[in-house]
Amino acid sequence: MTTTMMRLSKHLASSPIYTSAIARIRNKTHHHNHRQLPLTQKLRTTTRTMSSSSSSAAASAPFEKPRTVLKKLLAESQPEGQGATVRRSIGRHELRNLDPFLMLDEFSVSKPAGFPDHPHRGFETVTYMLEGAFTHQDFAGHKGTIRAGDVQWMTAGRGIVHSEMPAGDGVQKGLQLWINLSSKDKMIEPRYQELQSKDISRAEEGGVEARIIAGEAFGVRSPVFTRTPTMYIDFTMRPGSQLHQPIPEGWNAFVYIVDGEGVFGREKAAPVSAHHCIVLGPGDGLSVWNKSGAPLRFALVAGQPLGEPVVQHGPFVMNSRAEIQQAMEDYYYGKNGFERASQWSSSA
Repeated sequence: MTTTMMRLSKHLASSPIYTSAIARIRNKTHHHNHRQLPLTQKLRTTTRTMSSSSSSAAASAPFEKPRTVLKKLLAESQPEGQGATVRRSIGRHELRNLDPFLMLDEFSVSKPAGFPDHPHRGFETVTYMLEGAFTHQDFAGHKGTIRAGDVQWMTAGRGIVHSEMPAGDGVQKGLQLWINLSSKDKMIEPRYQELQSKDISRAEEGGVEARIIAGEAFGVRSPVFTRTPTMYIDFTMRPGSQLHQPIPEGWNAFVYIVDGEGVFGREKAAPVSAHHCIVLGPGDGLSVWNKSGAPLRFALVAGQPLGEPVVQHGPFVMNSRAEIQQAMEDYYYGKNGFERASQWSSSA
């Protein structure tokens, strides 16, 4: 067994998402969607504040076809990586995937725990820091630290080996979303988009603040290029405020609540609290009310489905078992995108 094979085998044995994937690979397929990013670049945008008279996403009129809650799932803590803990919602057996989304983790990590050297192929990872900082290193020489409010949008494409480790003392918290790549894009060259907190597009209206990671809210768009059309917005709602956010019809959409509690879909619905993932039904927009006495913070994520078969083996996501077997072989023997895998290890 080569050094790379031994490293992957050890990693798969120690990671729940990888070990569970081995058992699933022969009888499970999934569907997902994705979109790619320009080569390592810093994107800068303008913060924009909208007035309450704007004829934008926060219009008070109800939607013709409002989206309601189809499924509610509490993200329960589980071990992942090396000594780390995550709250997983999408990616669990109760919600295996939501095309084009493969996984959503809310992570909470302190040194020396983290996510040491591991490979990816066939999808993108979007890491959004909520507290603290994480340092990323990969085998192509890319290295950087993302801090609270920063975003790293990484397209693994044909292959990345990297590490993600806490950059400071104390608890480091964030969200990581996996978005699938279409079959035509799975073997593209790896790329990154990175945004510092100050460069993320923002808008505010009627007691609702939006940080627009991808897509549009209140007439303000993010510059992030998503190879699969994607919306990703961090909303914070003051007590007593309401939101009416359009979502393209035909897209799958969900909400992940970070803090507080809110009423989603219908004004008379029961409130939903932090750490819940809410899958939304079809329609043209989502209405939200904060009837509590504390701020409500949540991420609204939506994407255009691919409708393609998906086979996942831990860190590799392809369209067939044969392609998964090829990905494993490529990683083991250092070829087709993994040429530098056997000679590299992170400083972490």
